[in-house]
Amino acid sequence: MTTTTPPQHADLEPSGGRSAAGAPAPGESPRRGRVSVGGITGAFLTVIVLGVIVSGVHLTQGTGAVGAGDLWRWATGGDALDETAAVLLASRVPRLLAGLLVGVALGVSGALLQSVARNPLAAPDTLAVNAGAYLTVVAVAVLGLSVPFYLQGTLAFAGGLCAAMLVMALSRGGADGPTRLILAGSAITLALHSLVTMLLVLFEQETMGLFAWGSGSIVQSGTRTLTLALPVLVVGVGAALLLSRRMDLLALGDDAASVLGISVRRARVLSILVAVLLAALSVTVAGPIGFVGLAAPLIARMVARRIPGLGRHLVLLPFAALVGIVVVVGADVALRVLIPSAMTTAVPTGVVTSLLGAALLVWFARRLPDRGVGLDSSGQHGRPRTTSTYAVVAVSLSLALVGAGLAAVLLGDRLILLGDVANWWNDVSGREVTLEMGRRVPRVLAALLAGAALALAGTIVQAVCRNPLAEPGLLGVTSGAGLGAVGAILLVPGIGLWPMSASAVVGALVVTSLVFALAHRGGLSSTRLVLIGVGTQAGVMALIALLIVVTRPWEVNLALTWLAGSTYGRTMEQLVPVAVALLVIIPIAVLLRRELDVVALDEDTPRLLGVPLDRMRLLLLGTAAVLTAAAVVATGVVAFVGLVAPHAARALVGSRHSRVIPVAILLGAILVSGADTLGRWVLAPIQIPAGVGTALLGTPYFIYLLWRSRGRDT
Repeated sequence: MTTTTPPQHADLEPSGGRSAAGAPAPGESPRRGRVSVGGITGAFLTVIVLGVIVSGVHLTQGTGAVGAGDLWRWATGGDALDETAAVLLASRVPRLLAGLLVGVALGVSGALLQSVARNPLAAPDTLAVNAGAYLTVVAVAVLGLSVPFYLQGTLAFAGGLCAAMLVMALSRGGADGPTRLILAGSAITLALHSLVTMLLVLFEQETMGLFAWGSGSIVQSGTRTLTLALPVLVVGVGAALLLSRRMDLLALGDDAASVLGISVRRARVLSILVAVLLAALSVTVAGPIGFVGLAAPLIARMVARRIPGLGRHLVLLPFAALVGIVVVVGADVALRVLIPSAMTTAVPTGVVTSLLGAALLVWFARRLPDRGVGLDSSGQHGRPRTTSTYAVVAVSLSLALVGAGLAAVLLGDRLILLGDVANWWNDVSGREVTLEMGRRVPRVLAALLAGAALALAGTIVQAVCRNPLAEPGLLGVTSGAGLGAVGAILLVPGIGLWPMSASAVVGALVVTSLVFALAHRGGLSSTRLVLIGVGTQAGVMALIALLIVVTRPWEVNLALTWLAGSTYGRTMEQLVPVAVALLVIIPIAVLLRRELDVVALDEDTPRLLGVPLDRMRLLLLGTAAVLTAAAVVATGVVAFVGLVAPHAARALVGSRHSRVIPVAILLGAILVSGADTLGRWVLAPIQIPAGVGTALLGTPYFIYLLWRSRGRDT
């Protein structure tokens, strides 16, 4: 049965754009002006049945000996009423209700954000809404404040809204395509998570339990929180439905919507406010459950492409809400099937949803055409610089490096004088100075060497991707090395330096090979490479969180120290891997400097010059992975160095890699050393991890790059 309706919104395409009103998009049903009532009813019934099934299975799972038969007897008023009811009401029903609430909130929130941005990758995660809300929750915990539910939700809303507006501004509301949106959201999320990690490390007692909760957990103790959250959910979903007609008209285009009497700016602002409200509500109840706001509406839209009429927002929003329920509750069911029942309260549900969302992001990226909107290579090829300019820059940075190293030695929780350093060098210093220098010098060298390694790795990655906004962290290389190192530390207590280094290298190489293989589809697209790298990074970080809470949850602070990028407690022995990696790979990079120049140009020039492009890319990415892994062994996970240092080097000396390589290495060493020194000195004796410092220094520069290049196509 079909009836005629007004034109509905065009489905979102992988390129980030949309087809003209009335014209079917690729792979979309041509009957855009018709509604299949039977198809819509069938889709709703299917997802409702799936929701009922997973909810029923969910109620049978847990540590208590309550099975399906007990549930049936309890529901029909039979035997074992009191015992069964106690188990259900105290634990399982609140957990299920939390899953239902979170699924609805994130499903509707993600659908609204995708429509506002006209971008299928817009979601509370990719727009940093969850990260902003999570930061406010942790900050409140650090202050030791006991705030009521609605005030906590308001703070989470404010944090999420600020992060979302920043990402939307940097990506022109998603109009610059999915790659730029993902890069902006990932960078802001990374910076916010660095702040969260710093708070978790520095205030271990005040934030106890928030690490696992930070991955998203629907475990509840009673229904009080859910009772308070329900009115907000009803208001948010109701407001979203009231906006559904405006969203349909916005999908026709800004000009068409204005002609039809819609205030485009007001409709977008209201929709973002409602979406952030629902996402903040979800974070307040269950923590930042990853990628549900991406997966649920994306699945709903894929179904809507097959069923005429289901794409209208009045129908799409509740359908996405139901899909969100299936995703959240289904993920929790899968989690409790795979994890021993005794650990199901400790393992966050968001681990499974993050893996699902990462898989969807990778799948979406693989469908992208080889050339798409969203990459900006304008900063990749700096203006030529004279030899004298290069010499001045190189000498200036060398002097700055010496100054940074000297300041790092002198400053810390106690001031050391130059005379003390001279006495220590001559082996005639006092006991206190000797002990302090023995602790401080390895830290200084670790920061310098790791910064140099990450800068060189970033230079290589940006050349291979032909994207000045790429870096090893955004391609999953850093998280792969972190998984290897953290896994070795947690699974093999007391593991030696070289086995741990080997584990980090293997992790980085495996993730790099996986990203390369997934991105290579009839040729290696830079757009696919970046998006798949970001998706892989999200999945690997979820695995790291799972590994921590499953193996040794009482040593979360140890793992967080690595993930925050700290030089604390480093020894000279731990510097050997990164020193060896630099000694081996710097000459290789210098020998391949012309190949790097050619690879960074385009797809055709290397082949015309006889350069085996794919083989060269694989070799270069392999060297970047080894450098990143060695740096992780020395300092843990340090972000943004691989982005800022090579980009700044090109701005200073041009794009020739014979000049970029040494300048980037100097800049990277200065950046990490400076961040580590400030972290040890500013709030002494409190120590801020170096990775947090580089994130705080690198994020403004990254924001500047995105803002400057808005609206540019490749």
